[in-house]
Amino acid sequence: MKIALMDSGIGLLAATAAVRRLRPDADLILSLDPDGMPWGPRTPEDLTRRALAVAEAAAVHRPDALIVGCNTATVHALPALRARLEPGVPVIGTVPAIKPAAAGGGPVAIWATPATTHSPYQRRLIEDFADGATVTEVPCPGLADAVEHADETAITETVAAAAALTPGDVTTIVLGCTHYELVAERIRAAVQRPDAPRLVLHGSAGAVAAQALRRIGARPDPGAPAEGTLTVLLSGREGTLPPPALAYDEGRLLRAVTPAG
Repeated sequence: MKIALMDSGIGLLAATAAVRRLRPDADLILSLDPDGMPWGPRTPEDLTRRALAVAEAAAVHRPDALIVGCNTATVHALPALRARLEPGVPVIGTVPAIKPAAAGGGPVAIWATPATTHSPYQRRLIEDFADGATVTEVPCPGLADAVEHADETAITETVAAAAALTPGDVTTIVLGCTHYELVAERIRAAVQRPDAPRLVLHGSAGAVAAQALRRIGARPDPGAPAEGTLTVLLSGREGTLPPPALAYDEGRLLRAVTPAG
């Protein structure tokens, strides 16, 4: 089994680690775009061109499925990626987990990039899936970039700034950018009130990994032999995980994966 994941940077680590835990025997192909990152400020057309190039670099390795480990790329490039690769390679996008978050019934905050916050895309998801829950959209300027570079000071500052914009009665936070899942516990600590029930965080990594397996007719098997290999592509060139990836549990987990020979 061979699963590819793509993103401009290390935001794909959360979904990659989720696949790794579900299927330790899966060969993993990570296709990043250090030459073109960050994708967020790019026009939709330019972002789509970059995403197609990254996807095609992964497709050379003949994966069974491709996960788009980036909310922004999913918004703008998913139709083009599917048109280019399917039906040969199923393409799985990453969507903020608004529906399961709203199912809890309490007030919800969606932490997302400034470009996604208040966007027609996110508003449409709220209208379709919030099911009457009170939803606050919280922009998090600079947080994804801070996580990408494992900049501890910037992570602390940007998390604190977003926490200050989060209503005190919120019971659930949707992590609307894949980078944020890498610092989920820091986000929880910043928002958690001492007298309140434990804050619920909803990321997308687990659901995306499970959907990828479903699309290829495979079942989770966490006990499978940990024999999967790891291939890292950096704007199409074979390389290694960027050093900041090893600042996170998800990156350190992947370091144990055998490089493809």
